[in-house]
Amino acid sequence: MATARHPRPPELEHASLEDIAARYVGRFRDKTPDWAAFEDAKIEGFKRAQHRFIGAGGSGKHDDASAIPARGFTLSIMYVEPGQGNAAHTHEVEEVFFVLQGFLDVFFEDEAGNKAWRRLAPWECAACPPGVIHGYENRSLEPVYFQVMLGRAQPELMGYASDDLFQKRDGHLKSIPRA
Repeated sequence: MATARHPRPPELEHASLEDIAARYVGRFRDKTPDWAAFEDAKIEGFKRAQHRFIGAGGSGKHDDASAIPARGFTLSIMYVEPGQGNAAHTHEVEEVFFVLQGFLDVFFEDEAGNKAWRRLAPWECAACPPGVIHGYENRSLEPVYFQVMLGRAQPELMGYASDDLFQKRDGHLKSIPRA
């Protein structure tokens, strides 16, 4: 006989194992790439697709019922074509990039615009501390898939370093048709 040494969360106290397995397993084949997950993704050079697995990440799309409910972190898979990336930004929590396939160039930036670049190959990662300006670009000739984790269940929207992008950082959420 097995003994659970920790209590289940209240919402799962009476859930069946089948219900838990159905809600807490995510399959890539069931994910729809979201090409409008972020405000900067509308801009050439920053186009990318987010596949949400646990929570919404920094997209703010916390009502995505297809994602596994987030408790203490989020997890997404990003798809980025050559020549694309994201705008320099910060988060209030740590963000981790872990490359699965391809090559990703990540940068850390100071407020004077100086950047330290590092190329990540498959099975390599970068951890971006809270408040440190950072971002990435696919400078290779092939698409890249990488995992992104943020250290909070519902992190704030991206804190773009650009004043213009920061002022309209929730624009992609306002254009979502609501039922």
